[in-house]
Amino acid sequence: MRREGLRARFGFAPVLAGVSDSRTVLTDITLDPHSIIAAKKAHTLASLPGATPAAEVAAETLAARLHAADISVFVDCSPTNLQAAAESTARMMAMLSRGIHVISANKGPLATAMAELEAAAKAGGAKLRYSATVGGGTPMLATGHTLNMGETVTAIAGIVNGTTNFILWKMAEEGWTFAAALAEAQRLGYAETDPTADVDGWDAAAKVVILANSVLHIPAKVGDVSVIGIRGVTTEHIARAKAAGKVIKLVAHASADRLSVAPTEVSAAGPLNTAGGTNAVEFTLASGAAVTLTGRGAGGPETATSIMRDIVDVAAA
Repeated sequence: MRREGLRARFGFAPVLAGVSDSRTVLTDITLDPHSIIAAKKAHTLASLPGATPAAEVAAETLAARLHAADISVFVDCSPTNLQAAAESTARMMAMLSRGIHVISANKGPLATAMAELEAAAKAGGAKLRYSATVGGGTPMLATGHTLNMGETVTAIAGIVNGTTNFILWKMAEEGWTFAAALAEAQRLGYAETDPTADVDGWDAAAKVVILANSVLHIPAKVGDVSVIGIRGVTTEHIARAKAAGKVIKLVAHASADRLSVAPTEVSAAGPLNTAGGTNAVEFTLASGAAVTLTGRGAGGPETATSIMRDIVDVAAA
């Protein structure tokens, strides 16, 4: 839908040649994005030409189809599930081993098998990109990579989960209880019906692993992260922090000696005291200097923007 703009700006015009959801795979025709959007709004892709039930298409079969069709990029937007990442990991491995570049918005495979995926990419002569997995609306990974060009990033700390930041912000600014703030986050669509991944810290832990591997070159997996969520934060904790000129945030930390996610008191006047669903990350450099990046986190437009950045990156290389 943006092909001509991409051609004018970057010299390439991508063609959508395959798409799937949890029920249907389409790989046999050049697809019209408008038709796909209309089909999804009607809750089925099965009505489109060339549809195959997803249950009948294994990861290796899908990779073979795309390889035979000379497809160069595979984008994985399947939901993150840290306990069941094997299927998505197998799909990505199959693509990379056949030389198909992979762009992922799914944190699960990267948090549990980053080294294996990177090795498959190298062996297959393919690229693995995943800027949508951490700070979709705020280029945290790209910033870390850029900083490493002139210096060495030694530690990363920040607010990388907008849902928990919204909840803690409501508790601090308006005196809401955790339960009330969570219910409001769910009503507004910031939190899922099952908020476990967010409020228990596992979404942030996955992002810690990705930052550690990608920016700090620490070969970590999600099991290496010490994780404490925000269910135990009370209005009394919030009040005590406020009296000391501080606020409580769910802080993700990555360094050579510590990978952690935990509710942490930070200065109310400091850069990590961000409002609502905003994210912020501070990069500490070997020189002792620090660089802070603040912006929106996840969301449909933010994820799409990140994926497009990765597509341009792969195409321009």
